[in-house]
Amino acid sequence: MSQNHFTLRFPLKSAADAKALAEQLPPLMPGIFQAQDAIGTIHYSRFTILSEKTLLFLGDFDGEFSQLMTELAKGTGPVFDAIFQHVVDPPPTPVADHADEFVEWTAEHLLTAVNLYTAYPGVTAKEIKALASAAGISGAGELHPFLVILPMKSKIASIEVHLILRARGHGTTEDLDKVGTPHFAQFVPLEDNQVGFFTVYDGSFDKYIADFTKNIGQVFDLLFKFTKGAPPSPCRKYLQEFIDFAAGANRTPIGFYQAYPGLSVQDIHALIADSKTQSGSDRSEDTAA
Repeated sequence: MSQNHFTLRFPLKSAADAKALAEQLPPLMPGIFQAQDAIGTIHYSRFTILSEKTLLFLGDFDGEFSQLMTELAKGTGPVFDAIFQHVVDPPPTPVADHADEFVEWTAEHLLTAVNLYTAYPGVTAKEIKALASAAGISGAGELHPFLVILPMKSKIASIEVHLILRARGHGTTEDLDKVGTPHFAQFVPLEDNQVGFFTVYDGSFDKYIADFTKNIGQVFDLLFKFTKGAPPSPCRKYLQEFIDFAAGANRTPIGFYQAYPGLSVQDIHALIADSKTQSGSDRSEDTAA
């Protein structure tokens, strides 16, 4: 699978720095979006303030992490220069002139996801954009990032959750496929015994949560046994309580980059299927000739 995910942790100097970044980053997003378009290997990305001491940068991408970070250093250096003014023990700046050091720093601050989900494995961002362009399709859908933070009751509880998620890896993938609207999803262990559930999905929040609880609610029923302030279980029975909990646990994204804006999971599946059909037809014609 060429696709991968990164969650980068930026340790902040103080609460004041977290507040400053929340104000400084939004105006910088158009520039980083343009650079990501030029790089061409990122499907989705977003920043979020996790806490007074941590900024997160998340992305779903194709290829190798080190290559992507090198390209980000060269193409979006000023954005990271601004961020590193607020970070503990940052790499040397300007980032564009110190790409190797930036890559090493990001590798040291990369958080490892427990499991990774993609609705269309093996297809690159460039390929999806090319298929949409060839078909004359521009996305008209509504996509959103979902950044839910689950606080575990203890370190032991966090370890238990980690093991549960590892054990359910393939089952979770099948459950998310049934939902039909998530593009990418990850469970990521975070600071202070927290677990992040990060997705990009189609449609309205309430409908997503309703479909989600129907198909993957049992996973959260397990996790909520170890979660502080969890809603009542099972999720399917207490849908509104789960919606309220998820809305409260959701972090606000700073910027939301989309390589192919508005294309739903079903749009992309249709484009891939049409491409395979066309390829098969072309091969048949070649054989007949």
